[in-house]
Amino acid sequence: MIVEAGHFALTLALALSLLQCALPFWGARKGDATLMGVGDSAALGQLLFVGLAFAGLAYAHMTSDFSVVNVAENSNSALPPIYKFAGVWGNHEGSMLLWSLILALFGALVATTGAGLPRRLRADALAVQGLIGAAFLAFLLFTSDPFARLSPAPFEGRDLNPILQDPGLAIHPPLLYVGYVGFSIVFSFAAAALIEGRIDAAWARFVRPYTLVAWGFLTLGIAMGSYWAYYTLGWGGFWFWDPVENASLMPWLAGTAFLHSVAVMEKRDALKVWTIFLAILAFSFSLLGTFLVRSGVLTSVHAFASDPTRGVVILAILGAFIAGSLSLFAWRAPLLKQGGIFAPISREGALVANNLFLTSACAAVLVGTLYPLALEQITGAKISVGAPFFNASAGVLGLATTFLTPFGFSLAWKRGDLLGVAQRLSVALAGGAATLVALLAISNGGPVLAPIAAALAVFVMLGSLAEAIARAFRGGAGLGSALHRLLGLPLSFWGGAMAHFGVGVVLLGLSATGFGAEAIVAMRPGQPVEVGPYRVTYERLLPRPGPNYAEVAARMKVTLDGADVVTLEPARRNFGARKMSTSQAGIATLHLGQLYISISDPAADGTLPARLYWKPLVTLIWLGALLMAFGGAVSLADRRLRIGAPIRAKAPAGTAAA
Repeated sequence: MIVEAGHFALTLALALSLLQCALPFWGARKGDATLMGVGDSAALGQLLFVGLAFAGLAYAHMTSDFSVVNVAENSNSALPPIYKFAGVWGNHEGSMLLWSLILALFGALVATTGAGLPRRLRADALAVQGLIGAAFLAFLLFTSDPFARLSPAPFEGRDLNPILQDPGLAIHPPLLYVGYVGFSIVFSFAAAALIEGRIDAAWARFVRPYTLVAWGFLTLGIAMGSYWAYYTLGWGGFWFWDPVENASLMPWLAGTAFLHSVAVMEKRDALKVWTIFLAILAFSFSLLGTFLVRSGVLTSVHAFASDPTRGVVILAILGAFIAGSLSLFAWRAPLLKQGGIFAPISREGALVANNLFLTSACAAVLVGTLYPLALEQITGAKISVGAPFFNASAGVLGLATTFLTPFGFSLAWKRGDLLGVAQRLSVALAGGAATLVALLAISNGGPVLAPIAAALAVFVMLGSLAEAIARAFRGGAGLGSALHRLLGLPLSFWGGAMAHFGVGVVLLGLSATGFGAEAIVAMRPGQPVEVGPYRVTYERLLPRPGPNYAEVAARMKVTLDGADVVTLEPARRNFGARKMSTSQAGIATLHLGQLYISISDPAADGTLPARLYWKPLVTLIWLGALLMAFGGAVSLADRRLRIGAPIRAKAPAGTAAA
């Protein structure tokens, strides 16, 4: 009964999304406040009913109701409860239901927090959001019904994909989806601005908090997905330029460009057309990622579906929204008034350069991801575009963007003093140069790009602090006055500084892995293996049962200069229901670096195939991503982002007369 109620709730949510799409839009055209107000109620109702549908599917999973196809194919009675619940979105239908839930959540947020917006703009934005919701709810109900029944019901379920039986499944997809889907509301406001033919600083001020939420969660989602792949797949890498990894990176790059562009628009009322275009671009890449993951056009450990029919429907949705929004952009963008002008050497100019580098990197990733797919469809030839292409294109553009970051953060608005900024950044430049010289000397003919990236990371981190120090001690202020000034700086400034510092931390972690060590060996009991500064000795195998798998772990003793450091137990798990095996890496975090061991099934002669890695400072990659997201949260806490655009105070009557 609960399952049928969930299906009915999903149907009601579709009906409400259609009302949300039509009535507020019509009301805005007719100036009818009652019809425009329907959008708020419909958005809240849509969230309620999609939430009830999600709860119904979760109930079916938690109670192991194998009469539901989704549960029978993706769960098992022996599955631990956390994976039963996380398994709700560990499949195509459930993940699309989660997508629709978050989509409805953002619509409801606008309904409850958009009181300060012009009524017509708010109604049009909710109408566009309702249209997106209707498209995905219809896709769910007609092609990917999560509540489809199975008769007769099997006694036992097929079990969840063993790769997904990890706590990361409970964290990574929701974080990623909030980021993906969060850009839908930015898209909706961009479309509403084009419909109205009017955009100003108040629009930018209102959209920016939603952008920060989406960008922050997408940053966390990508970082969590990277770490999940790192410790779950057993290949020791945190990024492989997999097409689905690229699908999450592209909206992040476009969203980062939009976040900087909307800051220019908010402060200087400039870059209006470009900002609207980036808003469309960011959500278009989110839709593209949905298509790549669920259409079956590529093979990936991340892909959920391989049904061509579903792929065609998603492609139709993708094409309709992208083509429709770009057509609207081409028609209405010329009506938008351009804002103030600025000198090339200014903060605005630096942010424009930032945008160009980021969008160029995004284009490079897009070409490298789609070109093999297009070539296969046209000629039948199969090729792969790997890390060398992406590193030489998107990677180099990313480094260039990173180098400009401290300059852009320190330049003044409208017209800046490049020489003065260079002087303020002299300590940061010296720190980067010293790092480069020291690492080149230490590496002694080793990797060249790693020292360059590390030097750039040090420059960015020190440069992020330089502006705060310069503001605090401006005019030769004493220590007490400087501390008072630091505490008085706006939260948006500190958020930006933290995010930029986090970029440097990530880059330092990436560069340090170039100085790591790797050993691929067949280990024998009692025989030590050297990896980096550590010695690893394989002692014995440890068979042990799990709730729905059988595990064989290998005890490994790790020593440094003869002293015991840690004992690791990498393992192989065999899942009987799925007849699949997975690797569980043994990982020890040592001084911000990690010792990583992954094993294969033992050989007949008693040897144990193993991969051993020493990755110095690798944890900085994920710590830096956390700092970036935290910087976004700090900026979001700035009270100035929760009110309308500032209005210039009118001069007193007497002053005006004078």
